[in-house]
Amino acid sequence: MTIDKAMFVFAGSMIIISTLLAMFHSPNWHWFSLFIGANMIQSSFTGFCPPSILMRKLGMKTSAELATANQN
Repeated sequence: MTIDKAMFVFAGSMIIISTLLAMFHSPNWHWFSLFIGANMIQSSFTGFCPPSILMRKLGMKTSAELATANQN
C-alpha cells in the first residue's frame, strides 16, 4: 500500500471513530472530526502531514516513488 492510499484509510478511520465516539460517548468528539478535516485542508496546501511522516519512517513509499522505481 502506498502512503497516498494509506492516508485515505487513516483519515477515514479517524472520522468514523470520532463520529461513533460523538454518538455514543460525548458530543465533544465532534471537535476531533473538525480537527481532522482542518488538518486535511492544510495538508493539501502545505504538504505537511504528520501521519505521512510516520508512514515514511515505517518504510512506505508514495505512488510516484514506486512508479520511478518500476521504470528502472
